[in-house]
Amino acid sequence: EMQRSLVGSEMCIRDSNSFTKFSTGCPPHAAKQGALLSADPSQCRRRKMSQVNPPYRADVVGSFLRPKELLDARHAFQAGKLDRASLTALEDRLIKDLVEKEVKNGLKAVTDGEFRRSFWHLDFLAGLSGLHHVKAEHWSVHFEGFQPKAETVVIEDRIRFPKDHPFLEAYDRLKAIAGDTPIKYTIPSPSMLHLICAVRCETYKPIPFYAEHPDALFDDLAQTWTDAMLALYERGCRYLQFDDTSWGEFCSVEKRGAYAARGIDVDWVAKRYVEVINKILANKPADLTVTMHICRGNFRSTWFSSGGYEPVADILFSHCNVDGFFLEYDSDRSGSFEPLRFIKNQTVVLGLITSKFPELEDKDAVKARIEEATKYVPLNQLCLSPQCGFSSTEEGNIMTEEQQWAKVRLVREIADEVWGDK
Repeated sequence: EMQRSLVGSEMCIRDSNSFTKFSTGCPPHAAKQGALLSADPSQCRRRKMSQVNPPYRADVVGSFLRPKELLDARHAFQAGKLDRASLTALEDRLIKDLVEKEVKNGLKAVTDGEFRRSFWHLDFLAGLSGLHHVKAEHWSVHFEGFQPKAETVVIEDRIRFPKDHPFLEAYDRLKAIAGDTPIKYTIPSPSMLHLICAVRCETYKPIPFYAEHPDALFDDLAQTWTDAMLALYERGCRYLQFDDTSWGEFCSVEKRGAYAARGIDVDWVAKRYVEVINKILANKPADLTVTMHICRGNFRSTWFSSGGYEPVADILFSHCNVDGFFLEYDSDRSGSFEPLRFIKNQTVVLGLITSKFPELEDKDAVKARIEEATKYVPLNQLCLSPQCGFSSTEEGNIMTEEQQWAKVRLVREIADEVWGDK
């Protein structure tokens, strides 16, 4: 069967059987009601045990609220009133404070809170060779409420990961601060670059090389992220996360319909994204954990997409070879746990605690939801976290720093009570 697919402005013909099929692993886990604290992982015939520690039973996505001192300094730097060295020194001091608070509040691995970034994704993308960071008339997707600063990236040449990418120095500085404490490091998924430039953008025109060789863009994405992953690994990174909102977008019936109206076959694009990620992971060292975080937008406590995981579950959960998925599940916008029946050996970190609002969740209600998830995934294969970061952009969600840490402590407390293995 042949299917026609539009990727950006290129209409392509692809054999639907070209998507590589992987071992299906085990059948969905069918835990009995009341088995929350006694789920037996041996009941699941998986290819291998799921990866835990990391991800940790109590984990976080990565970003934290920026201190006002940092926001003021970044504004001063952008206005030419503060030099780079002074800004970096301040970032180092505030990240040191953050790391101490992460440990104090029960986290096993620490992040830099993304304090050196304006956005969770654009700073990394803008540092790649072949891309140009530009202002835009509007954000590439519409949020329900506040709108982010209108910025984006465009592809001007073949994409490469430069040896002097600023995220490498940022990792080195975090490592020096964290010492022996494990580090979690986050970068956007390669899917995001393609989604922003070649799918969301209705005026996308590929550079001549990519127009002549359509598959080369996907090949270059895989090589670029492989180079980034291995460069971070050489510096000591052993826990890396790909942040990816494309899947949250592809869960939306409304957005899928809008893309279909433009001639874009979302399933074809989704399969290419999984193939790219698996090509990267084929080069992953055995002692490196790589996870994927999926959400439906997170800016100033708002979102841009709704819909359960069913439209992407088979393509993503059955075939993507990441070690774990951080999945948004803090509201009914994420749907039910039933799509988790497609999970194989990946760890599933349930994002049941919202980072959007300060009110604390009821412990018993969260535990009940974890038990519900064990109908599809063994308890030993589950962990807990907020559904997203607290500050995906430097503006941050609408809560105080203490309310943020109360959320982290809640995750830690529930995880200890459910799993007890810390």
